Amino acid sequence: MHPDPAANAAEHPELHRRVRESFGRQGLMAHWSAELVRVAPGLCEVALDYSERVTQQQGGFHGGAIGALADIAGGYAALTVIPEGMEVTTVEYKINFLSAHIGGRLLATGRVLKAGKRIIVTTAEVEHIDDQGQRTACALMQQTLASVAKRY
Repeated sequence: MHPDPAANAAEHPELHRRVRESFGRQGLMAHWSAELVRVAPGLCEVALDYSERVTQQQGGFHGGAIGALADIAGGYAALTVIPEGMEVTTVEYKINFLSAHIGGRLLATGRVLKAGKRIIVTTAEVEHIDDQGQRTACALMQQTLASVAKRY
């Protein structure tokens, strides 16, 4: 069973609105049908179901898709701790791939570790969830972001 994003939106309506508005502008996430699952201060969860759009040549989730999902979760966790009217952009990230998977779904949980005035450091854990609900660590990312003026 998947978490109910509507229930989470009720817990933090302004943060959820802000992240949802920005997330809706992510063409890659829309193309992959990624889902915004949970938003809270310093935290964001994003899910991605397995499909042929996110695979590598052997049929498993592509590392680029895993990295992008972690980047998005960490980035939106950072967005929750900066002022309205600002956005974030990734400066760098390092990711460790822990296991490969075919099928199921990925769940990336981004968390803010340290938020300064211009630089924010986050981490994101990516789990694979199989069709029986079994969770396995898939990847771990550390990320540095910079706050920038919102341009839309």
